[in-house]
Amino acid sequence: MAKKKTPGLNTSSTADIAFLLLCYFLMTTTMGTQTGLSRRLPPMPDPNAKVEDQKVNRRNIIIVKINSADKLLAGNEPMDVSLLKDKIKEFLTNPADRPDLPEKEMKDIEGYGMYPVSKGVISLQNDRGTSYHAYIAVQNELVKAVNELRNEFSYKNYGKAFDRLTEEQQEIVKTAIPQNISEAEPKDVKK
Repeated sequence: MAKKKTPGLNTSSTADIAFLLLCYFLMTTTMGTQTGLSRRLPPMPDPNAKVEDQKVNRRNIIIVKINSADKLLAGNEPMDVSLLKDKIKEFLTNPADRPDLPEKEMKDIEGYGMYPVSKGVISLQNDRGTSYHAYIAVQNELVKAVNELRNEFSYKNYGKAFDRLTEEQQEIVKTAIPQNISEAEPKDVKK
């Protein structure tokens, strides 16, 4: 008499099911993306170009320093981060034409006309021991000040927010309210 074979499981479609499950989870799962500061680096200089020594008038620069204890100094005043935005807005606009704040240069902006553009530069300096949280908080306040000035200009001249303008209008606003933030190399105070 012949031996009876034990019936086996049909596993021919198991690989197909596993593949379909893998595809399903790959398509439905979201991957967390880390975002950093959105900064655009200046273009590389032409190696054949002559290097010019640019002098910047002292009144056109505000130095913002963060020490290793995360204390903030803007200009020569210690201050809280929450007050930095208003200080920078006053610095860049110089509404009373004070001699200790940046001068303005009349510039012919294509598509707009003559406008007094601030020559103000924000110089950010931090210590090597500065916390990342304090550095980002200061960066956010500096950018927020420029963005608010751009929005104010946009509402005054175009009746809508900066991010709702056309590309041409945004370029006009960027020319009228430039974002000049210079970052110095971090220093180690202990040395």
